[in-house]
Amino acid sequence: MSDPAESQARRRFLKIAVVGAAVAPVAAALLPRMAAAQDSAPHLDTNDPTAKALAYTEDANTAKGNPVYKEGSACANCNFYKGHTEMNYGPCDLFPGKVVNAKGWCASWTKKV
Repeated sequence: MSDPAESQARRRFLKIAVVGAAVAPVAAALLPRMAAAQDSAPHLDTNDPTAKALAYTEDANTAKGNPVYKEGSACANCNFYKGHTEMNYGPCDLFPGKVVNAKGWCASWTKKV
């Protein structure tokens, strides 16, 4: 007779394998498109009305005179920034359709959780 624990482990493994096999082709098709979309998105212009309202700057070091600036804050470590750590520019929830400089900063900076 077979061991019930082994049988459950085998079933769990097979379920994970089937889900992984189903998800892999979808992920392989979508990831390059997402990367290409980020590459083709325009950089946020500092003269953009929303950028001006939020005091966006391409270099966080230039924001040190802003009263809401916190030492060490930059787009790359902001909760709204959706780029990867190795990206120079990435999408931001506050500026849809545009990418921001990872070393940039704006007044809505919120520590990434």
